[in-house]
Amino acid sequence: MAVLVAVVLGVLVGFLFPAFAVELKWLGTLFVNLIKMMISPIIFCTIVLGIGSVRKAASVGRIGGLALGYFITMSTFALAVGLVVGNIIKPGASLQLTAKIAKSGQGQVAAGDTSTTGFILGLIPKTLVSSLTDGSVLQTLLVALLVGFALQMMGTAGQPILGGIKHLERLVFRVMSMVMWVAPIGAFGAMAAIIGATGVDALKSLGMLMLAFYLTCAVFVFGILGTILKVVTGVNVLSLFRYLAREFLLILSTSSSESALPRLIAKMEHLGIERSTVGITVPTGYSFNLDGTAIYLTMASLFIAEALQKPFSIGEQISLLVFMIIASKGAAGVSGAGLATLAGGLQSHRPDLLDGVGFIVGIDRFMSEARALTNFAGNSVATVLVGTWTNTIDREQVDRVLSGQDPFDESMFATDEDHRQEAELSASSR
Repeated sequence: MAVLVAVVLGVLVGFLFPAFAVELKWLGTLFVNLIKMMISPIIFCTIVLGIGSVRKAASVGRIGGLALGYFITMSTFALAVGLVVGNIIKPGASLQLTAKIAKSGQGQVAAGDTSTTGFILGLIPKTLVSSLTDGSVLQTLLVALLVGFALQMMGTAGQPILGGIKHLERLVFRVMSMVMWVAPIGAFGAMAAIIGATGVDALKSLGMLMLAFYLTCAVFVFGILGTILKVVTGVNVLSLFRYLAREFLLILSTSSSESALPRLIAKMEHLGIERSTVGITVPTGYSFNLDGTAIYLTMASLFIAEALQKPFSIGEQISLLVFMIIASKGAAGVSGAGLATLAGGLQSHRPDLLDGVGFIVGIDRFMSEARALTNFAGNSVATVLVGTWTNTIDREQVDRVLSGQDPFDESMFATDEDHRQEAELSASSR
């Protein structure tokens, strides 16, 4: 609500006092800098823990292999869908921000070594921990991959370290939640500046981005995922979503798909899918099957580049796609993590576009809800698919549950505190 009020105030100030409003851009920059502060630790923790999930999932054989193969395929496809739609619609093309408020402030980047050898050498940090302090996303990514694979090789001896990183991740996300309290201030400053500089064109472009994103997510979920589910399992996607209606409402209110994690595990087991399949597929999917986040990352990146009149080349789009395939893993669960991942992608590929993240702060809350709903829908569909492929699903039970003959026992989740405790327990135990 605070962000919504801030956006409205920013629009009013932008229309009534345009010259003054443009000077408020620093408030949006303040928020973006706070987000930048969180990029490296978030990517480090989520990538290391994500690789840990791969190790555990792959160790159980066929179920883990099928699940991971499906997750990587679909999230990559979702990223590509976002790129295609963004290139077709071009929601940010009508904005003219370059000369008015979109100062890159990244002149030092142009002076750097842009050769291939310089780029490769730049991937290696001075020390193992300096990647977390120097602000280089690609260096952080490299160190996270090395640490993750090292923990894989350590086997059970690495479990205490993984547990420690999990606690560190909780601390980082708690700090991230504190940073998000500044979002209304950033939204006010960014919206006032963009309206003061461009007028009604900004509202049209932001509205077009939101509409395009919602429609793309809807087509992806009901058109693509729904068709795959029907062809492979014979289950109607609307019936499945009706069964999960309470979880969708919970996600809508919290803007985080992880708030429904324990309920999804319980409901998938009640649906007739074996516990071993659910226990592998659902938690792993929460790190590796982020369809909504994938669509958001590519569409938002293209929007910012177009708004700043600095569009991505085809090669840069492909490079961004590859980076997002890796960096998006583990971005689920915390509202605002998608924004940090977006900032990380831009910082690693086009630092001159990073200031543009402030342009979409005001609508990120709406985008976050759509991301979380799409992520959750994708994971619920994936669980049914993997259960079917591995013959670990009771089709008679599925029919009884979806027809309403065997309702789910809601007394299992009586309070919000139970939700939080079960989510933490499930995430750590899987």
